[in-house]
Amino acid sequence: MEKTLNSEKFINREISWLAFNERVLQEAEDPTVPLLERLKFLGIYSSNQDEFFRVRISGLKRMSRLEEEAYKILGQSPTKLLNKVQEKVVRLKDRFDEAYVKIRKALEKENIFIINEKMLDKEQSAFVREYFHTKVRSALYPVLLDEHKEFPRLDDQSIYLAIRLVRGQKDEKKAQYSIIKIPTHILSRFLILPSKNHKKYILLLDDVIRHNLEDIYQIFKFDYAQAYTIKVTREADLTLDNDFSESLLEALEKSLKKRAKGEPNRLVFDREMPDGFRKFMIKQMKLKKHDTIISGARYHNFKDFMGFPDLNRPDLLYRKRKAIKHPDFADSRRLMSVILKKDVLLSVPYQSFDHLLDLLREAAIDPYVTQINMTFYRVAQESKVVNALINAVRNGKRVVAVVEPLARFDERSNIKLANKLRDEGAEVIFGIKGFKIHAKLIHIERKVGSRNQRISCISTGNFNENTSRIYADHILMTANEKINKEIKRLFDFFSNRIILSKYKSLLVAPLTFRKKLVQDINTEIKNAKAGKKAEIVWKTNHINDPKLTKKLYEASEHGVKVKLIIRTTCGLVPGESFSKNVKAKGVVDRYLEHARVYQFYNGGNHKVYMGSGDLLVRNLDYRVEVICPILDEKLKQQMVDILEIEWKDNVKAREWDKNLSNLYCKPEKGAKLFRSQIEIYNYIKALSKEGD
Repeated sequence: MEKTLNSEKFINREISWLAFNERVLQEAEDPTVPLLERLKFLGIYSSNQDEFFRVRISGLKRMSRLEEEAYKILGQSPTKLLNKVQEKVVRLKDRFDEAYVKIRKALEKENIFIINEKMLDKEQSAFVREYFHTKVRSALYPVLLDEHKEFPRLDDQSIYLAIRLVRGQKDEKKAQYSIIKIPTHILSRFLILPSKNHKKYILLLDDVIRHNLEDIYQIFKFDYAQAYTIKVTREADLTLDNDFSESLLEALEKSLKKRAKGEPNRLVFDREMPDGFRKFMIKQMKLKKHDTIISGARYHNFKDFMGFPDLNRPDLLYRKRKAIKHPDFADSRRLMSVILKKDVLLSVPYQSFDHLLDLLREAAIDPYVTQINMTFYRVAQESKVVNALINAVRNGKRVVAVVEPLARFDERSNIKLANKLRDEGAEVIFGIKGFKIHAKLIHIERKVGSRNQRISCISTGNFNENTSRIYADHILMTANEKINKEIKRLFDFFSNRIILSKYKSLLVAPLTFRKKLVQDINTEIKNAKAGKKAEIVWKTNHINDPKLTKKLYEASEHGVKVKLIIRTTCGLVPGESFSKNVKAKGVVDRYLEHARVYQFYNGGNHKVYMGSGDLLVRNLDYRVEVICPILDEKLKQQMVDILEIEWKDNVKAREWDKNLSNLYCKPEKGAKLFRSQIEIYNYIKALSKEGD
């Protein structure tokens, strides 16, 4: 939690984040979005909300226990802020439930029916029972609940059916309680039933189990059974003890086990659940006063809906776009020979991420390549990137992998990655104490006779072939000697922890990133004072750093035009008396806007930087980030054009304002609709044709 400006000039990060997730919910509510995509946006919203509670709400609750001291940091009462957040969460939950109902009704018009166990006909019932006995039953482990016994620990990545077995009259004292984990970790949440009369039917795994409760509890005597879905969220902050007698991995493993046992801080339950049963669950789970208890609908854990089956209905999905081949690589069999002659800017998913994979595969077998260095923050399961590096090791190359073990929620995956690379013979370096290595870098070294050649890739996103299909990012591939020397020095620092020199070309956090941004803002202020055009255009995921916010307010007061394209959280308040020259908007659409690009007009000679760092205190001061200048004039103009295209969006862009109203940026009278992600694709496609 960072110290903020007063609440009139600075929007709280938690409140701002909820406004972003509301934009995701707007996509699910939008009737112009294809129906099955709307379901997936519900899944994205649900997944986002889970992480919000696991991390951000956990922090707020701890601060509420230190009310007076926390007030000095937040600039407001953490308890009041927590109440405000909880009220917003409940309102969004109601909208979420309403959106799901509307989507279901719209699907029914398309002959797609999401039904429950009470709606099954005789044939469907037999099909479901067969599926249950062959696939589901062996994965179920019911636990009986008793107020005199310890309540089982519920996994916050899963959902559960809370079961009530009733014998005789509807008397709570005569009911037997039980709980079953729904095994979505091994089975699909969605069972596709046989089609009838061109109609398709989907039954959730929850209801497959409900339909067979009598078989599960057949040893008990009861007249009827009731099942209600519940979901728990736990605190998930990861804290490492400073015990230097343990290796980092041992300490991390221990801390991960503590996370798994984190205190519950949210319970979502089916509103049809009887009061007595609900109170029993709350008491047994030891939920506290400030914990969030939400009365919801029948189904929870909608993150599973990100994997909702396509049902062979491409008309209900976004039209597939073929990734564009980069024109510089179209006729070349050797990518490195191209990059050694000119810089290349790759924009994914519009252009193919396979180009990066091809570069790594080429480097792995190139006889002149001696070493490959790479940073890892999040990678794909069964990563092709990792496989290319393993192949490089097997071909005698020195491979240095800088793995960040504290990438939130990817710690276990990164431990596994580190062990795999080490077992294959790669050199593995872990993060720096007190600083996460968040930079996205690849550095390839070649030796051709007496000549040393270097190629680097600087990315705004992770080198992850899976997320590259849905995250809009940029990757700069360059052989520029100044940039490559500094990236080489940075990898040397990762290896020996010795800072060899200052960085003149790169913006490196925590050393020069903040300082250089401030210097360039000052240049724009100087030009504005001199009556010259002065403009700043930044695209990032977050801007919540108080010092930079103040600096942008100062620039605005001196006449600098500030355009901000912010995806997730915006602490800055645009369009007020102290920020009249600041405008801010954000795009939520088919792809997740993920790039970080910083542009300064600079008297007409644009400065454009791209890289890994957002504008949060953590990124500027407590992470290793690399922001790289784009030096090639053609590529610089290309990035300026892409930023301008996104700024002109009047279909999927929303304004950031002091009320966080999420109003769409509407076209001016007579103007055409302009959807930036479509226009960027068309722009890049046109560039490809120019290169043919």
